[in-house]
Amino acid sequence: MTYVVAVRAMCEFTARRGDLDLRFTPAPTSLEGMAGHVTVAGRRVSGYETEITLTGTHRGLTVRGRADGYDPAANRLEEVKTHRGDLERMPANHRTLHWAQALVYGHLLCRARELAGLTVALVYFDIGTQKEVLLTQTHTARDLEIFFVEQCERFLDWAVQEEAHRAARNAALGELQFPHGQFRSGQRELAVSVYRSARDGKPLMAQAPTGIGKTLATIFPLLKACASDQIDRVFFLTAKTPGRALALDAIETLHRVDARLPLRTLELVARDKACEHPDKACNGESCPLARGFYDRLDAARSAALAGPRLDRAAVREAALAHDICPYYLAQELARWADVVVGDYNYYYDSSAMLYALTQINQWRVGVLVDEAHNLLDRARRMYTASLDQAAFRLARKTAPATLRKPLERLQREWNAVKRAQTASYQVYTEVPGKLLCAAQNLISAVTDQLAEAPLSIDEASLRFFFDAMHFVALAEQFGEHSIFDITLAADRYAPRDKTSAALCVRNVIPAPFLAPRYAAARTTVMFSGTLNPHHFYRDTLGLPEATQWLDVEGPFRAEQLQVRVAGNVSTRWRDRERSLIPIVDLIARQYAAQPGNYLGFLSSFEYLQRVVALMRERHPDLPVWAQEPGMDEAARDAFLARFRTMNEGVGFAVLGGAFSEGVDLVGQQLIGAFIATLGLPQMNEINEQMRRTMEVKFGNGYDYMYLYPGLQKVVQAAGRVIRTERDQGVVHLIDDRYRRPEVRRLLPRWWHVQ
Repeated sequence: MTYVVAVRAMCEFTARRGDLDLRFTPAPTSLEGMAGHVTVAGRRVSGYETEITLTGTHRGLTVRGRADGYDPAANRLEEVKTHRGDLERMPANHRTLHWAQALVYGHLLCRARELAGLTVALVYFDIGTQKEVLLTQTHTARDLEIFFVEQCERFLDWAVQEEAHRAARNAALGELQFPHGQFRSGQRELAVSVYRSARDGKPLMAQAPTGIGKTLATIFPLLKACASDQIDRVFFLTAKTPGRALALDAIETLHRVDARLPLRTLELVARDKACEHPDKACNGESCPLARGFYDRLDAARSAALAGPRLDRAAVREAALAHDICPYYLAQELARWADVVVGDYNYYYDSSAMLYALTQINQWRVGVLVDEAHNLLDRARRMYTASLDQAAFRLARKTAPATLRKPLERLQREWNAVKRAQTASYQVYTEVPGKLLCAAQNLISAVTDQLAEAPLSIDEASLRFFFDAMHFVALAEQFGEHSIFDITLAADRYAPRDKTSAALCVRNVIPAPFLAPRYAAARTTVMFSGTLNPHHFYRDTLGLPEATQWLDVEGPFRAEQLQVRVAGNVSTRWRDRERSLIPIVDLIARQYAAQPGNYLGFLSSFEYLQRVVALMRERHPDLPVWAQEPGMDEAARDAFLARFRTMNEGVGFAVLGGAFSEGVDLVGQQLIGAFIATLGLPQMNEINEQMRRTMEVKFGNGYDYMYLYPGLQKVVQAAGRVIRTERDQGVVHLIDDRYRRPEVRRLLPRWWHVQ
């Protein structure tokens, strides 16, 4: 057996016991942690070594990792842990885990340097106070070797099992046949390109139309890459729940081909959906499923991994059978799954778990990004943080007395920038230093308060304080990829001046934040039906210049879809009133000529409601139904059910909303669409500032901010009409700008526009 495990992963398996306890939080961000390590190293004497790569073996088990630091003069190995707040509040089982890691590194260093003994130190560095606490133990090389062997022996049975699983998995995947006998048109081309991207270790952007089976065409070749030992595991990332379901169904199809396929597929769901006790805190004193979590984890983990499909229901069943938390069991299972299916944020967010595991364990991962055109807006939100002064005032009213001074200091600085502002919306070249310092000071105080008395801050205040932590973290990384702006608004709760100032670190170009994620993966495959123009997504998402581009010819023919431009109508804001009657009458004429189910897309709810009202007035016999703001899942299902149970009428929706993509209405369920907009983002002060930022960076601000994102929504919405090679339909593009060459170039090549 040859099994490789990271020091941290082995110790987390062998040395963690007791309760799950998240009270010693919030933890520093990864960037803060790295900065803390640099600070500690900078305080050491000349000759101090950092990031020392170490490897050791025991009975076929290879243990590897990087020790934080070693001082040859003092013969002291240091394991550095960054934290916030009173160290005395750290649970004992956290400290036990840290010592286990340090002692294993101590043995590996003694073996590598042929040392007779060593001082092993834990260095706890407080991010807030910048102070260190140094804990030391002195051991002989023999003592450290005994400890190392004990940890390895505890892990060996699991390692043997995992190595057997991996060998069986790879053998089965090597023999696995494509489930449908033959590939659809374009599907083979996509699958081959995905496999080559894994083989060559390069990222891939693939534009492939609906109907060719993109999900299976991307998962299958990466599993084949696992079989040939190109990658270790696959992450399938989605923007929405339906994408997760498609991935799970595709893998279920593979299990039907080979019922004995030993492939572990884990579904990750959000904490609020997986939590069994949302009214309780995540510690053993509050939640029964946190009490003794690590004592029962081994049995729960083994039970869960006995079956191949680790979806939400299966994980919950295994967790509750062993009285542990389903959400945190899923987090543990991510270490041992072959395929992980989850939201974008699990790999791309600033505190992304899958990204952290990939780095810690040095995994070779294949990352599949489903409907990748959504990642730009999602990533912008991940790396944007805002603070609302009205929320601050509410938090201040209920905060503990110990936070009074830092809250008052932040209020003073906040009000100072507000008074100095000369417009309702203003952009700044940087986050004001005194304001940021006051926010940092508040975070430090809140952290101390949470460590001392976790339940002393109410939920509303906590929400603001966590928002403030996110704001501070992004403010500390502020650069040309983002803007800092302050918006003044009326606030009837505000004293004297009756205004409230909202602070925002607003990400425009997420590329610098995402680039390290691509570097950590063996390959990243971005795929979607709409990635045109691909340089726009490559630039804004930070993909390397070496990224491969594939534009798959779809199975659809021009004669399947009539694309008609209503070039005598303008849907610009100033022309909205004049556009209503032409839009309504065009829809009625099309319906009269060919009755059936249609979707009508408008740019806003206000515009939609005016069109629907006029439609009912001028054409009362034409059945219509409309999307409403804030529809829940049941209401969305009811909206779509009209298409599946009736064969005539027009459903109206907002372009870019819930019904613009991810909706599968085949055959007579949908025979046409009307798109009365170019989908351009609203022209306002914020978007104009984002346009200027894009202009400076890429020299094409208008297209990057408005035209490309708008036409992407149009093409996605039109794509609802033709879903199979047998579908027939019509799309009306309602706006005179659809006649422009620069707009036509962004429409699918297979369309024949009339």
